[in-house]
Amino acid sequence: MLSSLFAVAAAAPAAHPPEANPIYTYGFLIVLFVIFYFLLIRPQQKRAKEQKKMISELAKGDEVIAAGILGKVENIGEHFLTLEVADNVRIRVQKGAVSTVLPKGTLKSS
Repeated sequence: MLSSLFAVAAAAPAAHPPEANPIYTYGFLIVLFVIFYFLLIRPQQKRAKEQKKMISELAKGDEVIAAGILGKVENIGEHFLTLEVADNVRIRVQKGAVSTVLPKGTLKSS
C-alpha cells in the first residue's frame, strides 16, 4: 500500500509555484534604494559639502586639526598647507587632511 502511494505521488505532475508579481520585486528594490539614499548617500554628501566649505574658508592663523595633528596655519597653497606644530617646526599637509577648525587660542591652552 505504501509503495502505491509513492507511485501515485511520483506520477502526479509537479505543481509550479506561483510566480511573484514583478511590481513587488521592483517595488522592493526601489524602496531599498530610497532607504539607502536617505540613510547613507545623502548624509555623506552633506558632510562632504561641509568639509569642502570649511577648507575653502581656511585662513592664515587658523588653528586646525589635520590628520590628528594640531597646528596653526602658516601658508595656504592650492593643494597643500603649512602648519606650525611647535616653535620653528612646520609640516606640509594636504588640505583634505584638515578635519576640524579649532577656536582661536586652543593651542595656547593645551
